[in-house]
Amino acid sequence: FWTNGVKKIQFINVVIFYSLLVTIFQVFLGSFISPYSQNEARSFIRTSNVDFFPSLIKEGKFIDTVSNLTIFIESKDQFGNYKNIFLKDLFEKKTNNEQTQDSFQIIYAKSGRLINSDNNRYFELYNGEMINKENKKITNLTFDKINFNLSKYTSKSTTYPKIQEVPSEDIIKCLYLDYKNEIDKFESSNFLQCRIESMNAIKQEFLKRFYKPLYLPLLSLISCLLILKSKENDDFDKFKIFLFLIIFFVIVISELSLRFSTSGQIGLYFFLILPLLTFITIYLSLKAKVKL
Repeated sequence: FWTNGVKKIQFINVVIFYSLLVTIFQVFLGSFISPYSQNEARSFIRTSNVDFFPSLIKEGKFIDTVSNLTIFIESKDQFGNYKNIFLKDLFEKKTNNEQTQDSFQIIYAKSGRLINSDNNRYFELYNGEMINKENKKITNLTFDKINFNLSKYTSKSTTYPKIQEVPSEDIIKCLYLDYKNEIDKFESSNFLQCRIESMNAIKQEFLKRFYKPLYLPLLSLISCLLILKSKENDDFDKFKIFLFLIIFFVIVISELSLRFSTSGQIGLYFFLILPLLTFITIYLSLKAKVKL
């Protein structure tokens, strides 16, 4: 570039220009496209009637993906028959003083198979033993064949919309009402419950979507420091490693400062001022040096 008449400051400005374009794209992606696509994916899980049990069960492993149920299968043949099945069903019951008491049911069967009938999923188990613990009483019995209903169990996967899936419009509206001390006027949506106790998470998500991408131009500008050293310089490789460590450090600082941005005014100002102040300082230093 330099031998063809391109000035170093021109090169730096071009890098900054394209990094700003990427920043704008990142804000658009993180603020609108990503929440919408994540919510659509989660909505598919919430409304889907797809049977996930066959894919959850792994041979030789204890599986607790399903709430209050532990499953162990020793082996499975090519016809879908299971051998040596262990099930533990954990449930709670309220006592007279409204305290909960853990109760459970343990089932062992020599063989069994999964049955799907009229959208109901259950284990058909053969030749086993059942142990029940309820109200501090333990009973056990043997069986030749029983059906263990699986339809009542749900996956531990979160089905309620997370803060990452909330539309930016709801987040901005919630922040505006918080600024006006009128949170109670927020109309509860399907995505967000705007409450005082959740404001820190909402503020962090807003900064993550709309302000954190500003660190991208800073990282690009730090990379431009490479033009200060020639490849023929003996310590050029060390300088590259040094810049890599600085960029890594800036990324770590951006993540940490985001987490502490809602803990107080100092944390917020640090997160807001750091990328701008560092960017201006490095840019002015580069501009002065490339003119020398």
